[in-house]
Amino acid sequence: MSRTWDSPAGWVAAVRDAGFRTAHWPLDDDADAGEIAAYAGAAAQADIVVAEVGAWSNPLSPDDATRAAAVELCKRRLALADEVGARCCVNLAGTLADTWDGPHPDNLSRDTFALIVDSVREIVDAVQPRRTYYTLEPMPWSLPDSVDSYLALLEAIERPRFAVHLDPVNLINSPAKFYDNAGLVRDCVARLGPHIRSVHAKDIVLGPELTVHLAEVRPGLGSLDYRVLLTEMDRLDPDTPLLVEHLPGEEEYRAAVAHIRAVADALELTV
Repeated sequence: MSRTWDSPAGWVAAVRDAGFRTAHWPLDDDADAGEIAAYAGAAAQADIVVAEVGAWSNPLSPDDATRAAAVELCKRRLALADEVGARCCVNLAGTLADTWDGPHPDNLSRDTFALIVDSVREIVDAVQPRRTYYTLEPMPWSLPDSVDSYLALLEAIERPRFAVHLDPVNLINSPAKFYDNAGLVRDCVARLGPHIRSVHAKDIVLGPELTVHLAEVRPGLGSLDYRVLLTEMDRLDPDTPLLVEHLPGEEEYRAAVAHIRAVADALELTV
């Protein structure tokens, strides 16, 4: 849930009081250099890992002005992530739809794959980050939509500072993946693990209505196998963040975190 902060100390205290060791970058894009330095310094001093800086936009927009503005935003946010030492800058690859994140019949085409390669290269090459990575959150109807398509992008983009943002729920786009989500998570970590910079924590249910209805829910209310997710994440870099998102209020976030911690405790894992 998005919040504003009156000081770096207040932000650090909130993160610590919740028992967290990582957090989203807390400032908006219009923060001045002094604020950025103060919050980055406070995070470093408190040993808080800045998990990610969002660059939420559509670098593949069919509208020229929207597309150009999105690419420039991604460059600014990647530069910010590098400045503050975030683990990654994250965005969607983009869509050819009129909305910034919606489905389109050409989203999974070879031509769109090539557009993604070009846009990511442009962003990374312009910034040349040294401390962070540019990553793409997977989507059920846009590339990358699978382990295979993410590996193909890593190979085609061929930039050391392009890496992986993992959102297992977004990769569940069929009943087969829903029912074998444990296998999907294991495959993600087995083949993408060295590249994973951050992970989003959600949950998912499959409804009884025809034809297929997959819906995002709070962690603990769906069928994502958190025992497997946490076990597999234990194989990753110990600083890999796990971030709960998309919930309507503090109570829901507390319940989600409590569920994840209960699973971790049962497995004798630290999160």
